[in-house]
Amino acid sequence: MNKPSIYGLTLEELTAWLLKFGHKKGRTLQVWDWLYGKRVTDFSEMVDVHESCIKLLEDHFSIHTMTEHIKQEASDGTIKFLFKLHDGNLIETVLMRQKYGLSVCVTTQVGCNIGCSFCASGLLTKTRDLTSGEIVEQIMMVQHDLDKKGAGGKVTHVVVMGIGEPFDNFNNMVSFLQIIKDQKGLEIAPKNITVSTSGLSEKIYEFTDLNLQVHLAISLHAPNNELRTKIMKINKAIPLEKLMDAMDYYIDKTNRRVMLEYIMLKGINDQEQQALELAELIGDRGKKVSVNLIPYNPVDEHDQYQRSLEDDVFNFHTILRDKGINSSIRQEHGTDIDAACGQLRSKQIKK
Repeated sequence: MNKPSIYGLTLEELTAWLLKFGHKKGRTLQVWDWLYGKRVTDFSEMVDVHESCIKLLEDHFSIHTMTEHIKQEASDGTIKFLFKLHDGNLIETVLMRQKYGLSVCVTTQVGCNIGCSFCASGLLTKTRDLTSGEIVEQIMMVQHDLDKKGAGGKVTHVVVMGIGEPFDNFNNMVSFLQIIKDQKGLEIAPKNITVSTSGLSEKIYEFTDLNLQVHLAISLHAPNNELRTKIMKINKAIPLEKLMDAMDYYIDKTNRRVMLEYIMLKGINDQEQQALELAELIGDRGKKVSVNLIPYNPVDEHDQYQRSLEDDVFNFHTILRDKGINSSIRQEHGTDIDAACGQLRSKQIKK
């Protein structure tokens, strides 16, 4: 039987677990610091922790439940990791070097059932959810890789935008957020964390009520129900009206801005008409909504979609700004490797 990842425990859960076996609370803080402060890769490296505690941890948990299968590094410093899980499944994690720090994009599921027609992640349907420990471990694997380089830096930002729908793995995703935010551990500030959803409206309400203080992004990609249903089948079950109501609830209760992600697909959703419709859809929410226009990374299996022309992207952006909508064009990372989310995993599985 495979032992679970030690990274799946919050500080409170680790404390309760060690207390149950007769260890004092101070022992928990020691172990926690070795995991996230000193970032050991083996329990035996916790040199000032009593050997009975180390044996206990070794008997019940693993520090590494996944291995590095492939690592691709782009000319801009972006690194895409393909990790192999204990059961042989493959997941992707990406390190992006931003002006403001080092950002890691994590995966929450093995495969995806949302089925967006342009996305490489959905080429292979969901096999299972990742545990909270497996999601945290992605960050630790990246951080350990950075540590091996000496002055490699520290992960400062996290985006939950990898393979899978985070809100379809809600409890594990929330536990993951609580672990990485802990001020005695990785200490990733809530303002530096963004969670993306394709639009599971009921979970947006639940997420809002938890008041986790992290940012919300919504994969919109179309300004009307007809077009959105064509490219995102989830819209048939959860149309824009329900999604926008949930977004309004989030904005009203948290007073935080929502980022709308919008992949630019040539001749499909990138023309003046769609820009005007999107501005109308956003309406007077303008100050609490920002639109992130995303250049499309072509996927071989979805050859009906092409990248929008630069002029069309710029014109779309200009129309939104002229209508008072906060808009930006996403800076691309890793364009000289398998840039699309899920692309590297799909290629390896189909070999």
